[in-house]
Amino acid sequence: MYEALVGAYPWIKALHVVAVISWMAGLLYLPRLFVYHCDAPAGSPQSETFKIMERRLLRAIMNPALVAVWIFGLLAAWLGGHLVAPWMIAKFILVGGLTACHHVFARWRADFAADRNRHPARIFRIANEVPTLLMVAIVILVVVRPF
Repeated sequence: MYEALVGAYPWIKALHVVAVISWMAGLLYLPRLFVYHCDAPAGSPQSETFKIMERRLLRAIMNPALVAVWIFGLLAAWLGGHLVAPWMIAKFILVGGLTACHHVFARWRADFAADRNRHPARIFRIANEVPTLLMVAIVILVVVRPF
């Protein structure tokens, strides 16, 4: 089994990268939808459209991508012999931060779906920057491997 997985290593890495791109697209777009959703009155056709867009983005793209990122990422780290490398442990911590963002965004989506949003658009604009900063740090860790 191990030999088959080693042979599939390039495919596992490719699937990991595809999942990361899909997940990051959602992590960057969902808070932007929240910014626009803030301007739509509750119950309006615009608000209902945003609810559909947010739900589909989270459930059809972001949730499956999150699972795939972790599965293929852990598998690639193990097969590549990097599982306990210091830069990889730092990467895992930062990906944990992205995962936390994902769960916060999912909670906010549920609030919007129930017309219970309590945050101004400014909060969502700020939240929109957090995944970007984490992504930059993760890419630097993976490419540069500073430690």
